[in-house]
Amino acid sequence: MEDIRHQYYQQTVNKQVNCPTFSGQQQVDVCIVGGGLTGLSTALHCANRGLSCVLLEAETLGFGASGRNGGQVSPGQRLDQATLEAKVGHEPAGKLWQLALDSIDLVRNLIDRHQIDCDFVPGVLHTAFKSSHAKEMRDNVRKLNEEYGYHDTRFIERDELSQMLASPRYHGAELDMRAGHLHPLNFTLALAELAQQAGASLYERSRATKVTSTKQGIRIDTADGQLMASKLVLGCNGYLGDLFPKVAGKIMPINNFIVASRPLGENTARQLIRDNVAVADSKFVINYFRTTPDHRLLFGGGENYSSRFPDDIRTFVRPYLEEIFPQLQGIELEYGWGGTLAITLNRMPHFQCLDNRIYVAQGYSGHGVALATLAGKLIDQAIAGQPDDFNALARYPTPTFPGGTWLRYPGLVAGMLYYALRDKFGN
Repeated sequence: MEDIRHQYYQQTVNKQVNCPTFSGQQQVDVCIVGGGLTGLSTALHCANRGLSCVLLEAETLGFGASGRNGGQVSPGQRLDQATLEAKVGHEPAGKLWQLALDSIDLVRNLIDRHQIDCDFVPGVLHTAFKSSHAKEMRDNVRKLNEEYGYHDTRFIERDELSQMLASPRYHGAELDMRAGHLHPLNFTLALAELAQQAGASLYERSRATKVTSTKQGIRIDTADGQLMASKLVLGCNGYLGDLFPKVAGKIMPINNFIVASRPLGENTARQLIRDNVAVADSKFVINYFRTTPDHRLLFGGGENYSSRFPDDIRTFVRPYLEEIFPQLQGIELEYGWGGTLAITLNRMPHFQCLDNRIYVAQGYSGHGVALATLAGKLIDQAIAGQPDDFNALARYPTPTFPGGTWLRYPGLVAGMLYYALRDKFGN
């Protein structure tokens, strides 16, 4: 049994949304599997439109990546605009960029409209781990400014960066002030509360065990009951398992790890990150970090690809932290936890609709706070007969991992070792 005392977010949660276990039989318009941001946003938007919705969560709401992540709300996709344009052309790439901005705006509008208490702070600093990355960032900022009319971002030269961030490791940065950071579990549970108020029925500890398509609809079995639904939404992400094999091979579940230091005091926290922005670097296996309202350093670094977490997460993450902040060598780390997310082969999210009634949104590849929240809105629009925005993401090709679910892990590990060497030895 996981010890939630090791999770900083669990210890600073500001609301409880208690839900029963599903039992019996029920017929609904929409069944949603997964109680993270994708599922809860879908429930909220569908219920607001008057649809009957049941959400099934195998553990507790926000149990997965939605309630454990680094809390960064970043625009864009995991691929830059030049790469997207080369892949799909200028107009489709522009649509993907607009959807990424919509995702940021949706999160910020939900927070503002409903006065969600989740410690939102504007600003994300994307730092260049190599000098070549700095050039790419400078080019990206110029492109966004000049071709996309996006002026919320600017390039930070190395000299200025040294005044903003007390790390010698980076060669420059891209600062985006439309982005930001928040307490992800408090945001997730706020969406759950709003979905309940809109009329959605949320169930915890109610694992979906089988999905069956029938002429009458889609049957979803749990240990204690059965649902019949006109539409099914799979928002399981890294926890999909073998529930729906048709799409399981599109994603790879991986584990990522975060620590939180002892309280450092406001002065020390601002010496580390002057403007209280979140930071994410350009390594393939990224480091991401920020300070919290009680002035801790929250640092994410390292990942593994097994079914187990390291025995001591704080010891596992410490070398990554101390490489970036050598002055914090030996710092007391009070919290250390892990979570499972899902990546895709090309790091773009996987959206798909099967038979016009099963909607899938997964594989956010570490970019999920904003995009998963938007996914719920896009799925609701698609169900309502307005699928254009959903389809804009669904049209981007998502390759299946070579070997599907059986052989994807060996290939991934080999690939990650290659990129780790590039991180270590490249310029």
